Amino acid sequence: MKLPPQPETNIPVVPNPIGLPLKPVGFLKKLGPGLVTGAADDDPSGIATYSQVGAQFGYGLAWTMLFSLPLMAAFQAVCARIGAVTGAGIAHNLRRHYPAWLLWVVVVLLLVANVINLGADLGAMGAAAQLLVGGSGRLYTVLFGIVCILLETFLTYARYAAVLKWLTLSLFAYVAVAFVAHVSWEAALRGTLVPHLVFDAPHAMALVAVLGTTISPYLFFWQSSQEVEEAHRRHVQPLRLAPREAASELARIRTDTIAGMGISNLIALFIILATAATLNASGMTEIQTSAQAAEALRPVAGPFAFVLFAAGIVGTGLLAVPVLAGSAAYATSEVFQWVGSLDSSPREAKAFYATIALATLGGVALNFSPLDPIKALYWSAVVNGVLAAPLMAVIMLIAANPRIMGRLTLPFPMKIMGWLATLVMAVVTIGFFVI
Repeated sequence: MKLPPQPETNIPVVPNPIGLPLKPVGFLKKLGPGLVTGAADDDPSGIATYSQVGAQFGYGLAWTMLFSLPLMAAFQAVCARIGAVTGAGIAHNLRRHYPAWLLWVVVVLLLVANVINLGADLGAMGAAAQLLVGGSGRLYTVLFGIVCILLETFLTYARYAAVLKWLTLSLFAYVAVAFVAHVSWEAALRGTLVPHLVFDAPHAMALVAVLGTTISPYLFFWQSSQEVEEAHRRHVQPLRLAPREAASELARIRTDTIAGMGISNLIALFIILATAATLNASGMTEIQTSAQAAEALRPVAGPFAFVLFAAGIVGTGLLAVPVLAGSAAYATSEVFQWVGSLDSSPREAKAFYATIALATLGGVALNFSPLDPIKALYWSAVVNGVLAAPLMAVIMLIAANPRIMGRLTLPFPMKIMGWLATLVMAVVTIGFFVI
């Protein structure tokens, strides 16, 4: 819908660094899959990782957020480009153009990692709600799982996407926590801008955990498939069939992805700074869950910081759980050629929504099993680490293949950044097993 003409003002429109005008309404309309994908990256298990990094190393690893940002943004833009250009998600392109065994290995590993991650996130949400209002953490875990399934199944795509956009505001609770926590901004700035490299097992494991949390396979599948959903919603053809629309669509993807990944890493940085200023400064260096981090903040930073931190866990979980379940459903639907779209009704896409429900309920069930959630999250990180680098290499080959992408294969700068991100993930994964 076009906006009505606006009255003229004396405020000039200043171009931004990527060549798009800074008109607030126009800018906000460009934000969609990239914003939600980036926000979902700061899920409760990710919050636990960033909290542990801040508690254990203080400001020493804050630089990883600045370092990972261009790699993360570039690679998510590659994934989004595949969806927009081909009109299909990553698993669909794998099925059409690569060996079947590769498709099955990728999708099975993705499903295993996603269900474990769902279990960890839902458990953290339940524990955070218990801290805030009392009661049974397991009951809250079940309720959160059911709520996420119902919202993802019965809301239309447009309304559901709007809900996810609004949930990204919950991330800013962590900005407020950092300002309450009396951060040493001089030390924080130094830790962010000046890399502090230490070659030992704890630092290597922390680096793998941070990069594995920020550059995760489920985000690749989600953003690629969400670009397909966005194109259907706006009646835009796959760009290889409509090259005249490519310039504006790829500019929108670039804006959306940079904004989404920038917000994601900014929030992660504030979590590291807040826990460095409180937990590390008070000698508390072992944090295993995001709920533990929230509870530990209460005596150190006060009840306000505790409430913000715990409420943020619930908000980010409500955002991340549907993304984890949705990425599993998109990939599975593309393998079996099911109707797989959040724009479809439950009657039209029974198998797609059943996969969402089963993945989410599988995560809920993990919280009632004898499986240690901390060990489960560790193995999820291992599976993601094993999957990430090879999958990234395959995605780069897809994006550079003219048989798949037509004339819209990756430009040279994106090739460089995409392969650099792949190389970094391969190196840190090997380091995880060697050191």
